[in-house]
Amino acid sequence: MRIRKAIFPVAGLGTRFLPATKASPKEMLAVVDKPIIQYAVEEAVEAGITELIFVTSITKRAIEDHFDTNYELEDKLKKAGQERFLEVVRNIIPKHVSCAYIRQPEALGLGHAVLCAKPLIGGEPFAVLLADDLIYSPGVGCLSSMVKIVEDIQNSIVAIERVSINDVKKYGIIASEPMGKQLHRLQGIVEKPAQEDAPSNLAVVGRYVLMPEIFSLLESTLAGANGEIQLTDAIAAMMAKQQVLAYEFEGKRYDCGSKLGYLTATVEYGLRHPELSEEFDAYLKERYR
Repeated sequence: MRIRKAIFPVAGLGTRFLPATKASPKEMLAVVDKPIIQYAVEEAVEAGITELIFVTSITKRAIEDHFDTNYELEDKLKKAGQERFLEVVRNIIPKHVSCAYIRQPEALGLGHAVLCAKPLIGGEPFAVLLADDLIYSPGVGCLSSMVKIVEDIQNSIVAIERVSINDVKKYGIIASEPMGKQLHRLQGIVEKPAQEDAPSNLAVVGRYVLMPEIFSLLESTLAGANGEIQLTDAIAAMMAKQQVLAYEFEGKRYDCGSKLGYLTATVEYGLRHPELSEEFDAYLKERYR
């Protein structure tokens, strides 16, 4: 059972970054020299994904353009002898990887966005990546590890991390039974609980690998707060039918849906960048000594 398809829900308005996102998708905000969405796509491709499905809205055309061929730009770079930059724009995604785009007609939540992609998934297991959650894994990528677990065990899995108890109200929080160093068996999941109601401080973050049965559960999931269909509600329903796992990944997650998380990612990715790291590090030390 090979995981070949991944859904990228990118239809959100990005209101926390206005006015920057008035005419440009938040997923196209750059962390150093690549847009946030490209980092998520690279993680998916590294995990063996060959079909990328973007659930978009009317304001997201720039995402389509970014992953499409720009013949005019390539021609100008070629004529100018800018071979290095020519290779950069030609290799944003490998040639064996395809992109598809489907509109989410209304902002009805993450569960609804995933459901919009059902016609393109069929009866296969698939991944879901939320680009706002930029995950740095110095070894094997988060999604690569999750895909390997699913291909071995053949159950749905969600990524989790430990958060401050003061932040549990921002996440889906799980109750679980440990299965090993990083693996847990889900026993319950609560969307954005009050601190006193949280079953743990293990929060679901933006990486999922799901069995196709999730679609029928999403279709019967009632809208919750703000009229949204929550993916966590469908996952909770799935637990009554089959085992669902949680993976406590190695690495660091940057919440690029918040300004502070985005700025933190920009600084730390700048310090890792092969062309910039030394000079940027020297600047920061000089600036803040």
